[in-house]
Amino acid sequence: MLVGEQPGSQEDIEGKPFVGPAGKLLREALSAAGLPGSRVYMTNTVKHFKYEMRGKARLHKRASATEQAACRMWLAAEIARVRPLFIVGLGSMAAQTMFGSAFLVSRQRGRWHVLSDTLHAMATWHPSAILRMKEPQRAIAWQELVEDLKQVALADARAR
Repeated sequence: MLVGEQPGSQEDIEGKPFVGPAGKLLREALSAAGLPGSRVYMTNTVKHFKYEMRGKARLHKRASATEQAACRMWLAAEIARVRPLFIVGLGSMAAQTMFGSAFLVSRQRGRWHVLSDTLHAMATWHPSAILRMKEPQRAIAWQELVEDLKQVALADARAR
């Protein structure tokens, strides 16, 4: 299970996670890591697209702590229904939902954490964050995302 932060404008319009530019980058990273998209369930921590209007554009606005907390029950219900072997939190909001508010993706990404006897999780870069980075940070974060997803692919192969 890949858990993003919140839908973007394109995701809000289509009603599916990761269909915009970040989704394209994520699918490229999954492919580079050898992790078939058919093995992955994608969702978001926050279920609504929060935005502010700037002219005709809807610009992303981070969900508040209260809004994030209100959506946690929906994520917990998805996890219970899907019963994933592994969860990957994409970005700080998803990582902090799983590991606490002190978690820093920039320092703690790529490490497995035990959430329960049957569930392991890690956090890594959100593809939208990578898209906003300048070179050479963008190339470094891209490679780290792919390496983290390779760990997931390896763990998934071992579990089957």
